[in-house]
Amino acid sequence: MNNIYLALGSNIEPRDDYLSKALESLNTHRQITVLRKSSIYKTAPVGYTDQDDFLNMVIELDTSLLPLELLDVCQSIEKQLGRRRGVRFGPRTVDLDILIYNQENRETEQLTIPHPRMLERAFVLIPLSELASELTVATAHKMVSDYIEELPESDIKDVTLWTEKGSAEE
Repeated sequence: MNNIYLALGSNIEPRDDYLSKALESLNTHRQITVLRKSSIYKTAPVGYTDQDDFLNMVIELDTSLLPLELLDVCQSIEKQLGRRRGVRFGPRTVDLDILIYNQENRETEQLTIPHPRMLERAFVLIPLSELASELTVATAHKMVSDYIEELPESDIKDVTLWTEKGSAEE
């Protein structure tokens, strides 16, 4: 079994529907099995901040696809769900990022594994820790929980558990 974690995010309504459709597309692919998924978190945008808040989550999956093949599937799903690549860190219907693929360290023009900015992002580390807090990230040989402890408190506070539409929190 491969040990693969993907981050999913959306900040264009209906955000939760885009996440659900992306999950469904992954799970119906004949070479992919979604094993577990984190809770969904609401987070403020990073980088380009003049946009709506994101919904983010992390999933664990198994696949027979190689990393670049998985990237192609992820980008195809993004395109199918209306993703437009314009403003860097800008609004998106859905974003699928490969975080970890079997503890591989890989850097190509198309793909870097582990994801190059995952260790700086509370909106990735917090949902990932739900699934694998003791997972050691190959680049620095520290656990996910260790990286969370190193984040600024303000970053951690910006990541809140999201509940279904119509709730008091939303």
